[in-house]
Amino acid sequence: MTVAKDISELGHLTRLGPNWPGKRCLAKTRKGTPCQRPAFKHNGRCSLHGGLSTGAKTTDGLKRISDASLKHGMYTKDKLEAQRHAAQVGRKVIGKLKKIVKTLENKS
Repeated sequence: MTVAKDISELGHLTRLGPNWPGKRCLAKTRKGTPCQRPAFKHNGRCSLHGGLSTGAKTTDGLKRISDASLKHGMYTKDKLEAQRHAAQVGRKVIGKLKKIVKTLENKS
Protein backbone atom coordinates (compact mmCIF):
# COMPACT_ATOMS: atom_id res chain seq x y z
CA MET A 1 0.00 0.00 0.00
CA THR A 2 2.80 2.43 0.76
CA VAL A 3 4.36 1.78 -2.64
CA ALA A 4 1.26 3.07 -4.44
CA LYS A 5 1.21 6.17 -2.26
CA ASP A 6 4.87 6.81 -2.96
CA ILE A 7 4.29 6.48 -6.72
CA SER A 8 1.35 8.89 -6.66
CA GLU A 9 3.38 11.45 -4.72
CA LEU A 10 6.40 11.05 -7.00
CA GLY A 11 7.33 14.42 -8.48
CA HIS A 12 4.45 16.19 -6.78
CA LEU A 13 6.62 18.87 -5.19
CA THR A 14 8.48 19.73 -8.38
CA ARG A 15 5.57 19.25 -10.80
CA LEU A 16 3.83 22.55 -10.04
CA GLY A 17 5.59 23.67 -6.88
CA PRO A 18 7.74 26.77 -6.36
CA ASN A 19 10.69 25.18 -8.19
CA TRP A 20 8.68 24.30 -11.30
CA PRO A 21 10.61 25.58 -14.35
CA GLY A 22 7.60 26.11 -16.66
CA LYS A 23 5.82 29.35 -17.50
CA ARG A 24 3.17 30.54 -15.01
CA CYS A 25 -0.01 32.45 -15.74
CA LEU A 26 0.89 35.43 -13.52
CA ALA A 27 -2.52 37.08 -13.97
CA LYS A 28 -3.67 39.05 -10.94
CA THR A 29 -5.95 36.97 -8.71
CA ARG A 30 -8.77 38.28 -6.52
CA LYS A 31 -6.39 38.05 -3.62
CA GLY A 32 -4.05 40.43 -5.46
CA THR A 33 -1.23 37.93 -5.91
CA PRO A 34 -0.01 36.58 -9.25
CA CYS A 35 -1.69 33.35 -10.39
CA GLN A 36 0.63 30.37 -10.07
CA ARG A 37 -1.18 28.00 -12.42
CA PRO A 38 0.65 26.80 -15.53
CA ALA A 39 0.05 28.97 -18.60
CA PHE A 40 -0.98 27.87 -22.09
CA LYS A 41 1.61 28.43 -24.79
CA HIS A 42 -0.59 30.40 -27.19
CA ASN A 43 -1.39 33.34 -24.92
CA GLY A 44 0.46 32.89 -21.66
CA ARG A 45 -2.64 32.59 -19.45
CA CYS A 46 -4.22 29.67 -17.60
CA SER A 47 -7.72 28.33 -18.26
CA LEU A 48 -9.16 30.53 -15.51
CA HIS A 49 -7.66 33.76 -16.82
CA GLY A 50 -8.37 33.65 -20.54
CA GLY A 51 -6.50 30.61 -21.78
CA LEU A 52 -9.59 28.75 -23.02
CA SER A 53 -11.63 30.05 -25.94
CA THR A 54 -15.28 30.89 -25.37
CA GLY A 55 -16.08 30.24 -29.02
CA ALA A 56 -17.24 32.38 -31.92
CA LYS A 57 -19.65 35.23 -31.25
CA THR A 58 -20.29 36.75 -34.69
CA THR A 59 -22.76 35.30 -37.17
CA ASP A 60 -19.96 34.70 -39.69
CA GLY A 61 -17.91 32.82 -37.11
CA LEU A 62 -20.88 30.74 -36.00
CA LYS A 63 -21.66 29.90 -39.65
CA ARG A 64 -18.06 28.78 -40.25
CA ILE A 65 -18.22 26.49 -37.21
CA SER A 66 -21.59 25.10 -38.34
CA ASP A 67 -20.30 24.44 -41.86
CA ALA A 68 -17.15 22.80 -40.54
CA SER A 69 -19.07 20.44 -38.27
CA LEU A 70 -21.73 19.51 -40.86
CA LYS A 71 -21.15 15.94 -42.00
CA HIS A 72 -23.95 15.07 -44.39
CA GLY A 73 -26.83 17.50 -43.92
CA MET A 74 -29.49 14.81 -43.47
CA TYR A 75 -30.76 16.36 -40.25
CA THR A 76 -30.74 20.05 -41.13
CA LYS A 77 -33.97 21.98 -40.63
CA ASP A 78 -34.84 22.20 -44.31
CA LYS A 79 -34.19 18.47 -44.89
CA LEU A 80 -36.30 17.51 -41.88
CA GLU A 81 -39.13 19.77 -43.08
CA ALA A 82 -38.96 18.19 -46.54
CA GLN A 83 -39.13 14.72 -44.97
CA ARG A 84 -42.16 15.73 -42.88
CA HIS A 85 -43.89 17.15 -45.96
CA ALA A 86 -43.15 14.01 -48.00
CA ALA A 87 -44.50 11.82 -45.19
CA GLN A 88 -47.68 13.91 -44.98
CA VAL A 89 -48.23 13.68 -48.75
CA GLY A 90 -47.55 9.95 -48.62
CA ARG A 91 -50.14 9.46 -45.88
CA LYS A 92 -52.73 11.37 -47.94
CA VAL A 93 -51.98 9.27 -51.03
CA ILE A 94 -52.22 6.01 -49.07
CA GLY A 95 -55.52 7.17 -47.53
CA LYS A 96 -56.96 7.94 -50.99
CA LEU A 97 -55.76 4.57 -52.33
CA LYS A 98 -57.45 2.77 -49.44
CA LYS A 99 -60.71 4.60 -50.18
CA ILE A 100 -60.46 3.63 -53.86
CA VAL A 101 -59.78 0.00 -52.96
CA LYS A 102 -62.80 -0.05 -50.59
CA THR A 103 -65.10 1.41 -53.23
CA LEU A 104 -63.88 -1.13 -55.79
CA GLU A 105 -64.36 -4.00 -53.32
CA ASN A 106 -67.90 -2.81 -52.52
CA LYS A 107 -68.80 -2.64 -56.22
CA SER A 108 -67.67 -6.18 -56.94
